[in-house]
Amino acid sequence: MPPTVPTRRVVPARFAATPGQASVELVVLLPAIFAVLAVALQAVVAGQAVWEARVAARAAARAHSLGADAAAAARSHLRRGLEPGLQVHASDDGDVRVSVRVPTVLPALKLGRISATSHFRPQDR
Repeated sequence: MPPTVPTRRVVPARFAATPGQASVELVVLLPAIFAVLAVALQAVVAGQAVWEARVAARAAARAHSLGADAAAAARSHLRRGLEPGLQVHASDDGDVRVSVRVPTVLPALKLGRISATSHFRPQDR
């Protein structure tokens, strides 16, 4: 049996590679890539704000239970970017609610506020 010679496939001209096609595709996809990255970064920033609000609420509740200033304790546990939107509400039963604005990656976004509540039983003074 004679050896077989591999045949070469003929590709129609319409499927042949066109110069610059990859560049065009990249330019078309760049806005989508930036949007996905912005959404991912926004999720990280919002998650960090939730974490910091919880830490600040716990510190504020601890301070409030000892008779100290709850707002000052919460402010000391927040980074400067979250301080301007800080709201602290303390009740007589030991609950302290801390609320902060969610920072945004894109200025056009308005994501609102997040809040965290913590409780420490008031201590005898």
